[in-house]
Amino acid sequence: MDDPHYLSGLQLTGRRVVMFGGGSVAQRRLPRLIRAGARVELVSPHTTPSVQGMVDAGELVWHERRYSEGDLKDAWYALACTDDAEVNAAICAEAERERVFCVRADEGESGSAVTPASGRHGGLLVGVLSGGEPLRSAAVRDSILDGLHAGTVEDGRRPHPDGTLPGVALVGGGPGDPELITVRGRRLLARADVVVVDRLAPRELLDELAPEVEIVDAAKIPYGRAASQDVINSTLIDRAKEGKFVVRLKGGDPYLFGRGFEEVLACAEAGVPVTMVPGITSAFAVPAVADVPVTHRGVAHEVVVVSGHVAPGDDRSLVDWDLLARMRGTIVLMMGVERLPQFAKALLDGGRPADTPVAIVEDGTMRTQRALRSTLDTVVTDAAASGVRPPAVIVIGPVAGLAQPQSS
Repeated sequence: MDDPHYLSGLQLTGRRVVMFGGGSVAQRRLPRLIRAGARVELVSPHTTPSVQGMVDAGELVWHERRYSEGDLKDAWYALACTDDAEVNAAICAEAERERVFCVRADEGESGSAVTPASGRHGGLLVGVLSGGEPLRSAAVRDSILDGLHAGTVEDGRRPHPDGTLPGVALVGGGPGDPELITVRGRRLLARADVVVVDRLAPRELLDELAPEVEIVDAAKIPYGRAASQDVINSTLIDRAKEGKFVVRLKGGDPYLFGRGFEEVLACAEAGVPVTMVPGITSAFAVPAVADVPVTHRGVAHEVVVVSGHVAPGDDRSLVDWDLLARMRGTIVLMMGVERLPQFAKALLDGGRPADTPVAIVEDGTMRTQRALRSTLDTVVTDAAASGVRPPAVIVIGPVAGLAQPQSS
C-alpha cells in the first residue's frame, strides 16, 4: 500500500512545540526542532545527559514532571515520545481535541503526523516516508543524499548570474582516505568548475569529477618540485574572476601548516569571496588509525603540534625546543622525517628521557599505511633501517607507548 501521508514543510520558527519524554528519541528529534527555530518545551520527569545539555544551553524549556491534561494549550506541534504507551495515547487524544498535529513515537500510525527520514544538502531538505517502514525510509534518504553529495544526483542549483563571482571554496580533504573528507567538502567538490589540488589531498575523489572540470595540480611536493604560493593564489583568483567556482582541495586541514590563510588573504585582497571548509587534520587522525591516541587520561594532558620544515637552531625557526623537551605530554611532529636526527637530538639535549616512546605513521589511512614504534634514543636508527619516508606523522611522548589490548 502506498504511504497515505501528505508531505508538508512546517514553519515552526517562534512557535510552541511540546516534546513529551526526555529519553533517546527526544535526543534524536530535538536538534532538528531547535534548528528549525521552534520554541520547544520538554515535559518529562527525567532526561538524558545530552538533552540536559540542551536545556543548560537555553535551547529549550524543561518542565520536570509527567504529562498532564492541558499541556497542549496554544501548541502548534507535539511529539509523544515517552516510554509509557498509555501516556502517549492520552497525549495524542488531547492533540486530536486541540487540533494539534502529534507524532507518536511508539506507534507511528496512531498519531496524526509522522516524522520523515530527513537530511540536508546545499539548502535542500530531503524527507522520505515509506508507510511505516522507517529503515526503508532511512535507506532511501541516505541513497539520495549520497548521490547529491557525489554529484550523481542533480541538485537543481541554478548557475550563477553573469557578472557575479562564484568564488573559491577552501576545502580540507582530510588525512588521505577519500571517505574522511567532510560531507560539505564533498558536496562543494561535486559543484566545482576548477579544482586546484595538492599532492596529499584525497586523489581518488578526482576520478568522480565530471570530464569538463579543470584540474590544476599544485604539485607542492616537500623538498622537490613545487608550484610557488603566488602562482597558486593567482590561479584561484583568475579562475574565480572568470566566473568559475574554484575548489582548493588540500590534505588534512587547510589552516594547520597548509598555508590556507595565505590563500584566503590573497582572495580577500582581490575581492574574491572564500568559503572555508575545515578538514580532519592528519596530526590527530593519522595517529588514531594506528592506535596511537594523542591524549589519554592519566598519561598526557597536553598536545603540541610542531612543523618540521625547518631544523632546530635555524634562524627561521619559531619553536622553543628546550621548552618542548621539558614537557611531559605529546609532541606531534609534522613534516619531520627529513630532519628527524636533529629533532631527536634537540629533545634529548633538552632533557627528554631517552626511553620516551616514539611512533611514526607513514601514509596514514591509506592502503600503504605502516607504523614504526621506537624510543627517542633509537628512533633515528630504527627509521633509517625501516626506510621511513614522508608523508609521515611522528608522535613523541608516553602515548606512543600505549598498546591496544589484544582480544583473547
